[in-house]
Amino acid sequence: MSDLLTRWSHGRGWWLFLLLLGLGLEATALYYQYGLDEPPCVLCIHVRIGVLLMMLAALIGLLGAGRLAHLLNLLVQAWLIERSWQLLAIERGWSFGECDMLLGTPDWLPLDRWFPLIFEVKTACGYTPLLPGGVSMAEALMGLFSLLGLVSLLLTAFSFRQRA
Repeated sequence: MSDLLTRWSHGRGWWLFLLLLGLGLEATALYYQYGLDEPPCVLCIHVRIGVLLMMLAALIGLLGAGRLAHLLNLLVQAWLIERSWQLLAIERGWSFGECDMLLGTPDWLPLDRWFPLIFEVKTACGYTPLLPGGVSMAEALMGLFSLLGLVSLLLTAFSFRQRA
């Protein structure tokens, strides 16, 4: 098993998977926003930004900077888990903060002004739409990013081993 993880940590398959997953997640978010008229809240937009950063890490990994990409991806996954947790906590009534109508990006990176169709906050937090199977989007994101975070942690650790 450790040889498999070492090979995966040094190969390009993981990065291609993350890139394609990111594209699928962004397309799904836009479908829910524009096709099903489910406007995004600030935490949803934060997740979109995190997925974009995950895709950037994947591109860095595909270009050959594996360890840097693993470390960047691990940080991004941790942030995505935290944002998903906040989204789920607000949805379930465990938390009553963290949500306003301002994206909170720095002045030098106004994503909501540059790309309003993708990054503009449209509603306050409170619920996420149900996905097929009756799982809320917040639940699915929490599960997905927890799993990706665990795999990322393992692959980051194994990236420091030499290939067999």
